Amino acid sequence: MNQQYPSVLLEKAVNEFAKLPGIGSKTAMRLVLHLLRQDVQAVESFGQSLITLKHDVKYCSVCHNISDTDVCEICSDMQRDHSTICVVENIQDVMAIENTHQYKGVYHVLGGVISPMDGVGPSDLQIQTLVERVEDGGVREVILALSPTMEGDTTNFYIYRKLENAAARISVIARGVAQNDELQYTDEVTLGRSIVNRVVFTGQM
Repeated sequence: MNQQYPSVLLEKAVNEFAKLPGIGSKTAMRLVLHLLRQDVQAVESFGQSLITLKHDVKYCSVCHNISDTDVCEICSDMQRDHSTICVVENIQDVMAIENTHQYKGVYHVLGGVISPMDGVGPSDLQIQTLVERVEDGGVREVILALSPTMEGDTTNFYIYRKLENAAARISVIARGVAQNDELQYTDEVTLGRSIVNRVVFTGQM
């Protein structure tokens, strides 16, 4: 039986929250009712922060990480090792690796992994811009730091084939990260060790 709402406005708000990943109708209702209990200024501030984020957030023109400027803080930091590029799936992975304090190079955010089942192919990702960064010179090592899933391994192999004739060394993080685990949910110690103990990638899947 469909839930009966006492207000069309309430129903609309709950339906919008329920569109968020991992949010069911009950959680959506809880969140909306929580906002209703807040004062108007707090709710307006919450809503405005999302609108401002959507309108004003940028993606780094170099690595595609989220940024407030055209080039992110990591890419513009001359203290970082710009000869080492760590390739990750998403922004959350950059944050996870940064929290380990074990990596001092720069990043390249693909924006996903190759997944034919989901209709995601190489052209949907930032792979070509990675190839161009390496071909421009000055890159000594490319670290493939994708989650150890079938899709992650497929993407690793594809990138390896695109870069196998490049001068840069291609390595992959050590498998301290459990098979099928997403990088962003791996504890900082394990993830840090996986970066430090990375091994040469041979193209084996």
